[in-house]
Amino acid sequence: MKIKKINEDFTICKLEEYSEINLGLPWVFVASTDKELSLVCPTYMTPKETLAREDGWKMFKVDGQFDFSLIGILAEISKILADKKISILTQSTYDTDYIMVKADKFDEALIALADNGYKVIN
Repeated sequence: MKIKKINEDFTICKLEEYSEINLGLPWVFVASTDKELSLVCPTYMTPKETLAREDGWKMFKVDGQFDFSLIGILAEISKILADKKISILTQSTYDTDYIMVKADKFDEALIALADNGYKVIN
C-alpha cells in the first residue's frame, strides 16, 4: 500500500463561524458538532480569529480509492504509529484517509510505515 506525503504545514483550530473559509480550496477539512466548529487547513489559510489553534502538523494520505468494505487499513496504520508513540489525527473523505502527525514526528512516522511494508511517495 502507498502512503503519499502532502507538502503543506497544517493547523487545527476551533472557530466561532466559517465565513472566512474558502471550502473550495484543497486541504480544507471542517467538522461541525453540537458543541464546536473545527477546521483543519494549511497554516497559511488559518483565520486570524480562532478560539483555539495548534500549529505544526504534517499530513499524508493512504494513496488510492478504497471501498467501504475494506477493513483495518486505518487501524493498522494507527497501531504502527502508536507502537512508536506517535500521536495522530485522522481525516476521512469518501475515497480515502488522511493521517496527521506533529511535524517533529513526521519523518519518524514515515520511516515506521516504510519499515512495515508501506511505500512512501512524494
